[in-house]
Amino acid sequence: MSIFDNPDEYYMQQALREARAAAAEDEVPIGAVIVADDRIIARTHNQTERLHDVTAHAEMLAFTAASEALGAKYLNDCTLYVTVEPCPMCAGAAGWTQVGRIVYGARDPKRGYSTVSDRLLHPKTEVTAGVLEEECAALMKDFFKKKR
Repeated sequence: MSIFDNPDEYYMQQALREARAAAAEDEVPIGAVIVADDRIIARTHNQTERLHDVTAHAEMLAFTAASEALGAKYLNDCTLYVTVEPCPMCAGAAGWTQVGRIVYGARDPKRGYSTVSDRLLHPKTEVTAGVLEEECAALMKDFFKKKR
């Protein structure tokens, strides 16, 4: 798939690559990329087990990497692509970074930020949900099926 055919699907495929890398490391398979000016500036996946850090979610690591790449703390001209709806912690961090747009794949009806409040995000942040939703959800379901 070319980036020009459907940018959201292209970048979500990149996030899915990260999610698969997480699964291969026995991490919860969530991947994220951050895009600025049609270029990936951060590429991460969950690393809570590896780093022994409950805050090492894909989004949190991506915000740090993107801020470092830009030399700035605000990401208002960036888009976060993440395979699963961000949790309240990650949504709060997204609000503080003022990320311009969030695109996610699968909803998280148990721990997604929307179960708490949409107000966790910056008021100007645009959200697009459901990009490659089935593929993103299947990765999570398969991972947890193997755990049980």
